[in-house]
Amino acid sequence: MANDLKARRQKTKTRIRGRVSGTPERPRLTITKSLKRIYVQAVDDTKGVTLASASSLEKDLRAKLKNGANIEAAKVVGASIAARLKEQGITAVVFDRNGYVYHGRVKALADSAREAGLQF
Repeated sequence: MANDLKARRQKTKTRIRGRVSGTPERPRLTITKSLKRIYVQAVDDTKGVTLASASSLEKDLRAKLKNGANIEAAKVVGASIAARLKEQGITAVVFDRNGYVYHGRVKALADSAREAGLQF
């Protein structure tokens, strides 16, 4: 059963990546989650460069969080990546949910980034 879930997520991820690509003006905001942490990166696919990243593993964010993998952590990480991108003058991104269902932590991160000023 676990292999079926992995295969389904991989298939969805491949389909999304075929449609979504990041540029310097509008980078791809990709999310990765584990059972203990949540990570997000803004990637320029034309150059293959990460413009900004944030995760619940960082010391300043870890001090604010009780748990690194819940909805509250996703909200904090979403606000953090939005602030870092706004410092670089980037206000619009393309959201790549990386094959995950748009629900729970993924939705909380996206909503938090939108509230902090990112457009997608």
